[in-house]
Amino acid sequence: QVQLVESGGGLVQAGGSLRLSCAASGRTFSNYVVGWFRQAPGKEREFVARISWSGGSTRYADSVKGRFIVSRDNAKNTVFLQMSSLKPEDTAVYYCAADTTYSGSYSGNYKYWGQGTQVTVSS
Repeated sequence: QVQLVESGGGLVQAGGSLRLSCAASGRTFSNYVVGWFRQAPGKEREFVARISWSGGSTRYADSVKGRFIVSRDNAKNTVFLQMSSLKPEDTAVYYCAADTTYSGSYSGNYKYWGQGTQVTVSS
């Protein structure tokens, strides 16, 4: 199995930027598709972005398209989520998730999860 640890969250003003990291340990990370999800208080967990095992394919939620970029460095077993032009509605706990066979946007199909990192965007 693979263990995931997110970092990079924090408090930022609207319009600002943050870069989240998802560090993996365990099995060969390059075999895994990695997704980013977020959950705001009182809301369901929602898909943000995902990246294929090679990094050659990415997908984004409409709400973040053009503002967020997902990338990965398999040599460092790390996936990144660069977030720009942040809005108060981006405030949530952000999670990374990994799976070897699923590459969609449904959170229930990702097998491995990190503990999450809080992102707060002030207006």
